[in-house]
Amino acid sequence: MNFTDLQVFKAVVEEGGIVKAAHKLHRVPSNISTRVKQLETAVGVPLFHRDRQRLHLSPSGELLLGYAERLIGLSEEARHAVSGAAPRGLLKLGALESTAASRLSGILADFHRRYPDVHLELSTGTNDMLVSAVAERRLDAAFIAELPSARGLAHLPAFRESLVLISCPDHPPITSPGDAEGQSLIAFPHGCAYRRVLQRWLKRESLATLRVLELSSYHAIVACVAAGAGIALMPEAVLDAMPQALVRRNRIPRAQSEMVTPLIWREGEVSPPVLALRTLMALVAKGLARKREGRRMKTGR
Repeated sequence: MNFTDLQVFKAVVEEGGIVKAAHKLHRVPSNISTRVKQLETAVGVPLFHRDRQRLHLSPSGELLLGYAERLIGLSEEARHAVSGAAPRGLLKLGALESTAASRLSGILADFHRRYPDVHLELSTGTNDMLVSAVAERRLDAAFIAELPSARGLAHLPAFRESLVLISCPDHPPITSPGDAEGQSLIAFPHGCAYRRVLQRWLKRESLATLRVLELSSYHAIVACVAAGAGIALMPEAVLDAMPQALVRRNRIPRAQSEMVTPLIWREGEVSPPVLALRTLMALVAKGLARKREGRRMKTGR
């Protein structure tokens, strides 16, 4: 199996056809067609279903694409590691809205200064949406809210989050699920990890029987809670970034409120930009550990 044939195959898939792949690779279409046929001969199965001028990946093609991406990614990683060249290319990064709003601004600014040749695209979504996007190669890496259960995903602890239950200022303190009885819940749509935490705290198998107002913005959630529309669970770091928010903060048990935000990527498929991001996060983690150690030494704990 020829490595160049795999690169051509990947380009045909990404560009959606022979002609566009030829333009991207600066080759003539006939050369691209020949390369694809050579690869099909080498593996012994059709990689595309041909419909007039259009190509559709066959099941075997789908399977080979995953291996091709891993091999090409490893090749790039090895080349950059040996040459010592700074990483370059596109990094498709995902994050929870809360993480993007409260944690990433300084880190991404630092990343941009360190690696100016990496073009960064940041997308936000729910925990489950981001996990699927990484697993399906629509994102290279993502900051999520729970350790991934999907096979084939590696992770690195990134941030510690403390969740807090918020209510309108004149609501009596909420210390148990019973205190929240009759309240509407304001939460992100299905797939949000914090929504699942709220469900567990309420000791509910489902939220289907409760009134749930689904919003996709923390600013909107805080505004609705402040107006008395219901209660919500959110990271305290996000709330700290909204000093104008007029809400009551209610604590829930640490077993449910303390969470770790991991950075995830596909195991064995570390492109140079993802490797650079992982390295930066490791430096951030070391810096935070040094600060914590310094505080402990000052307090004698």
